[in-house]
Amino acid sequence: MFYWLMKNIIAGPLLKGIFRPWVTGADNIPKTGAVILASNHLSVVDSVFLPICIDRDMVFLAKSEYFTGRGLKGWATRWFMKGTGMLPIDRSGGKASEASLNTGLRVLAEGRVLGIYPEGTRSPDAKLYRGRTGIARMVLESGVPVVPVAMIDTEKVMPIGAKWPKMRRPGIIIGKPLDFSRFQGMEGDRFILRAVTDEIVYELAGLSGQQYEDVYASSVREKRPANAR
Repeated sequence: MFYWLMKNIIAGPLLKGIFRPWVTGADNIPKTGAVILASNHLSVVDSVFLPICIDRDMVFLAKSEYFTGRGLKGWATRWFMKGTGMLPIDRSGGKASEASLNTGLRVLAEGRVLGIYPEGTRSPDAKLYRGRTGIARMVLESGVPVVPVAMIDTEKVMPIGAKWPKMRRPGIIIGKPLDFSRFQGMEGDRFILRAVTDEIVYELAGLSGQQYEDVYASSVREKRPANAR
């Protein structure tokens, strides 16, 4: 109920009126059934603009740190994340990553829309980085279509380190669904997982026009000053 109110009555109309986000290719999202929206990740506001700009309700997998904060700020963040359809995932690897995969598969089994950032984290410099193969495992195990989504100029709305958004007009380009049924039953092959992931990221590069770097965004962020992450 809170999600519906935020999207349709409170935050959605307000943000659309202020920032006037433009969208192309919205018809490429299936009207019903499970689907993965695989998006580039330029800004923290990506997880806000994409849900309010599509007709269907969707779920994003968000890092678990958002749900474990203390004090009033921690409570407010946790309340907002849960109320807007975010589900916590642990990115520490091993059994935690397996639990994250199962969470995503459960959402898809319910016939819902699941949003995933293949890069695994926000880009530190608006470039597109190497994808994590977790998305490929989810795609092959669920058998659902993948729709590539390019967020445009959201890093100009909310730059890294900014406390308040800037008045810029962001955009969303939604590509045609990708079908990986030819790889059904091959989710245990790491070479197939890499090929599927790279194909998704390649589509994102074509839609977004971003420069691609064949390294993980997380490794680049770790080398930057803390206030520039």
